Amino acid sequence: MNEIRELLSSYGQWFYLIAFMWAFLEGETFLIFAGFAAQRGYLNIEALVVCAWLGSFCGDQLFFSFGRYFGTRIFLRFPNIKSRVAKVTDWLERYAIAFILSYRFIYGVRNVSSIAIGMSDLSWRIFVFWNAVAAFIWANAFSGFGYFFGNLIEHLPKTTLISNVQQIMFSMLALFLLFLVIRKIVMCFKK
Repeated sequence: MNEIRELLSSYGQWFYLIAFMWAFLEGETFLIFAGFAAQRGYLNIEALVVCAWLGSFCGDQLFFSFGRYFGTRIFLRFPNIKSRVAKVTDWLERYAIAFILSYRFIYGVRNVSSIAIGMSDLSWRIFVFWNAVAAFIWANAFSGFGYFFGNLIEHLPKTTLISNVQQIMFSMLALFLLFLVIRKIVMCFKK
């Protein structure tokens, strides 16, 4: 812990750039630890959230642009993502806004989701707005988790923490799927 404290004291300003870059790609675990560092006074929680928000927003905009401008040509270069993109576009057509607000919380589908959304007919303006909202929620959720529950995190072994983060993300996926099932049932009864 002393090494981390010294590192943050010496290079704390660089952690905001790292938070931006990590959030640009994924970054949940890093943000939890950075939130914990903010709780301890080594980082500013507001600056951390802003950097994570902007990183997440910019990353998803870039991947959306890839999907929009390169479309199906991307499958020639990365054929293994075709089936995952097809699943995402299917969900998107039915639940666009709910999906945009939730896919960041589903472990392992964030970047593919942005590409798939770019390949869909969803307008750029709608995605920009909801992407900004979702990135803000995501940045606050993970940074805030580390900030408010940092004392608990400090006492967990590292392997347990990573496992718990993955369990939380899988729980979010399960809640999203439960929402879809309940909505489908309600729609059936309305007919």
